[in-house]
Amino acid sequence: MVGTVIVWIAALASAFSAYAYYRSVGTQKRLLSFARNSYGVMVVAVLAASAALMMYILRHQFEYAYVWGYSSRALPLSLLITTFWAGQEGSFLFWALCASLIGLGLMSYSRRKGNEAETMTVYVIVQLFLLVLLTVKSPFQYIWQAQPGEVPVGTIPSDGRGLNPLLQNFWMIAHPPILFAGFAAMAVPFSFALAALWRRSYVDWVNNALPWVIAGTIALGTGIMLGGYWAYGVLGWGGWWGWDPVENSSLIPWLVGIILIHTMLVQKRTGGLAKTNFFLGISTYVLVVYSTFLTRSGILGSSSVHSFVDPGALAYTLLIIWIAASIIVGFGMIARRWSDLKAFLSRSPLLTRESILGISSAVMGASALVILFGTSWPILSKASLEPAFYDKTNLPIAIAMGLLLGLSLLVQWKEESSSQILRNAAASLAAAAVATAILVFAGLDDIVIGLFAFSALFAFFVNVIRLYRLAKENVRFIGGALSHIGLALLFLGIIGSGRYGQKQTASLPLNEPEEVLGHTLTYTGYKPASDGKWEFSVNVEKGGSQYVLEPVMYNSDYNNSLMRNPDYAAFLTRDFYLEPVSLEEVAPPAAPTGSTLQLRKGESKLIGDAMVTFVRFDMDHGKMGGMTAGGDVTIGAVLEVKRGGASEQLTAITSYKDAQNPQPRTARTKDGKLAFELLGMNVDTQAKGSTIQIAVKGLGEQPTADVAKSQILVIEASVKPFMSLVWTGAFLMMLGLGVALTTKLNGTRLKNAQTR
Repeated sequence: MVGTVIVWIAALASAFSAYAYYRSVGTQKRLLSFARNSYGVMVVAVLAASAALMMYILRHQFEYAYVWGYSSRALPLSLLITTFWAGQEGSFLFWALCASLIGLGLMSYSRRKGNEAETMTVYVIVQLFLLVLLTVKSPFQYIWQAQPGEVPVGTIPSDGRGLNPLLQNFWMIAHPPILFAGFAAMAVPFSFALAALWRRSYVDWVNNALPWVIAGTIALGTGIMLGGYWAYGVLGWGGWWGWDPVENSSLIPWLVGIILIHTMLVQKRTGGLAKTNFFLGISTYVLVVYSTFLTRSGILGSSSVHSFVDPGALAYTLLIIWIAASIIVGFGMIARRWSDLKAFLSRSPLLTRESILGISSAVMGASALVILFGTSWPILSKASLEPAFYDKTNLPIAIAMGLLLGLSLLVQWKEESSSQILRNAAASLAAAAVATAILVFAGLDDIVIGLFAFSALFAFFVNVIRLYRLAKENVRFIGGALSHIGLALLFLGIIGSGRYGQKQTASLPLNEPEEVLGHTLTYTGYKPASDGKWEFSVNVEKGGSQYVLEPVMYNSDYNNSLMRNPDYAAFLTRDFYLEPVSLEEVAPPAAPTGSTLQLRKGESKLIGDAMVTFVRFDMDHGKMGGMTAGGDVTIGAVLEVKRGGASEQLTAITSYKDAQNPQPRTARTKDGKLAFELLGMNVDTQAKGSTIQIAVKGLGEQPTADVAKSQILVIEASVKPFMSLVWTGAFLMMLGLGVALTTKLNGTRLKNAQTR
């Protein structure tokens, strides 16, 4: 129980630190040192608890319920490490670890900004909620405590249950940690906003919080992007985004964070949108907590493949209290300072960058609200909304976002005439119109989708021009344009892969080519992979190019079900994607001995326990000239006979003196169990091919388990146009935010150096 004691020490140290920071806001500045030291104790305790859990995992101490429930001796080291954050309890501890380390940086940063006491009071209370939750959902509970009455006290299982096979992938190493780092970072703007309202400092907090907001959105966005790539390339969900409620619950705070970046830039430049920034700064973290509630409460257990199970009544209650406290304290402080904030109300002319950015933020906010409504729907109805709901409601919003994204960079901070704006937009509008016309010629056949493509292309060309101009002036300022180009490309990728993708289910008999979506697919068999799974090889041919895809299927003991992993080939303009569905093995019907069979050239039939194939005709047994000279004509049919692992060829022969009196000669297998006589033939050069009639004689045996079966691989094939734009766009968005963060940090350092 050492780990449990350490978690309690961390929670108590956090409580002492929060209290000391709160008291130091007033006259008791001497408590600042105690507050910092207490926070340091909390950080050390969280580090110690994390190290203890990792040690228990690596040492296979299965007496701990968490270690038993998520790890096993069979897992390789890389995946064994990921079990730290695979379950509810471990992921809460990892979140607390990220938050405690981020808090060290925030402590130093806020001290330099002169608002340490207020900012850290809020932040440490946020950390305290996590640690209190960890005392209830502890990863250090013994297995007999977790399952009282079922497991005798002192029992140590020899092995663990193991990791869910869906999580046994490289991306488990990267996706959850980055996502949790993003969740933890979103507590910083929340803390800055409440501290500013507390101090009645309504301006400076924006400049102080902006780098943290950018960093948080980068982490959260990167985590979402990696999760999408994981779902697309490994999990076999048929796409990179399915509007799953838990996917959405991470997307919503990210969208609000993106909005907050833009509205903060407006306030820095013009002083406007002050109330909006407080609302958004608080909302980012409230939505993170709400996301946690949706994921951890078990309320989406029947609606989402991501959701954890019910955590228990006490943990559920704590999650509700966490949400309620965040909402009441956060928005309550805005209400308390509302009269002060009225002084910041300003009206800007419509055709200015401030107004257009404000409208753009409102449009993006509408998207977040729609997704929030759809994501929360299972709480009310116990059923999820279909993806079509999100597609239909977000399509007009996305069109408006594309147009506003371009327009916001064409207007200036001071009002301009509409004619001047049109002149500024002329080149981008013309380029977008031409590109859209090309897409229509290539097959774009929907007016609304065409308008979406036009708006995305307009935003793309506006930002390409801006990127070129900024790069010539100072390359450090290209971050915004780079991110906007990424968003435009992402929109175009969504159109191509989502609206114009094709999908077809097909059955692929072994070694028989099939035409599927313009590709020739040939299933050539399966083989064991190095990790014990089975790879199914499919040759793909199209337009003279050829490659092999190897989707995976295997039976998992973890959940006693068939698991499937896709494989795909990525090209510049399309992806060809194969999802395995099932493998069917069908034994060919066995012909009884003593019967007459007809075989086409190359055809095989099962006779008893032998597979017989008509290979070819053999004319060497007689002289063709004998027919015209009145002599015998001898024709043979070469047969291949396979039984078990052995194979032999024999030739069934028939001599002809005339057409009315054929003289067949018996051809017998080496073991004497089967014999064949050639009774007749039909030579046909057309599509049906040549056939023979043979009599089967001998002592046949019934088919055994060793008889080869005909395999049919059932797959779902997809062509996904321009998936490359999705990944390129997402990468450029994160890269642009990274450039913007670097520029902001460098500018802050330069300003600090100049004031020293």
